[in-house]
Amino acid sequence: MKRAICVIALVALLVTGVASARESSSLTVFAAASLSDAFPKIAPHATYSFAGSNTLAAQIRQGAPADVFASANMTLPNGLYKDHFCSKPVVFTRNRLVVIVPRSNPANVHTVYDLRRSGVKIVIAAQGVPVGSYTLQVLKNMNLTSVLSNVVSRESDVREVLAKVALNEADAGFVYSTDAKTVPGKVRVLRIPAWAQPKAQYGICIVSASAHKAAARAFVKRVMSKAGQKVLVRYGFLPRVKKG
Repeated sequence: MKRAICVIALVALLVTGVASARESSSLTVFAAASLSDAFPKIAPHATYSFAGSNTLAAQIRQGAPADVFASANMTLPNGLYKDHFCSKPVVFTRNRLVVIVPRSNPANVHTVYDLRRSGVKIVIAAQGVPVGSYTLQVLKNMNLTSVLSNVVSRESDVREVLAKVALNEADAGFVYSTDAKTVPGKVRVLRIPAWAQPKAQYGICIVSASAHKAAARAFVKRVMSKAGQKVLVRYGFLPRVKKG
């Protein structure tokens, strides 16, 4: 009798597990490019679309079949919420900006202030892309807006900036510290002072038109859980609540 009960319980667990896997595999998550490495470790069965947060927000407004939106800022999801395209967003992690240069550092850039030198080729993300807007904020905070005259390219997301510098197609670029960690053998990192750092908070929400609301809520819960937060910290993201 006990054996029969155990078998029934095991079958029930297996059925629940299969159903859960099917539900999560049908989940589509639109997420900032900087989350490309971390999110699949938190929920490996979901389907992901990684790109610039502004591009993804525009696609959601146009009716793209997304269930969850994870943005590298709060402005975009708050805008979607205001226009009834998603639930009220919550902050789920934070990040910081850094300057990266190729490992060989051909332009001899050693501080942010060296970016002012004539001939230094800089690549940044376009304005509207969160990291692009954060970059402009950093330059304004440091009274370095003259650096923009050395910008040779404005990319659609942070991974495009990273690639240009890693491939020696630019002398320097502004990215998140988490992205710089993904190619340690190809770039060097120059720190930006804490006082000049923007408030880089990431927001997550459930898309109103989602056909998989239960799975979407489960995904958000997983990201916000201790286990999910540990994964994000492991990939270099900052705790969602600033200590102190």
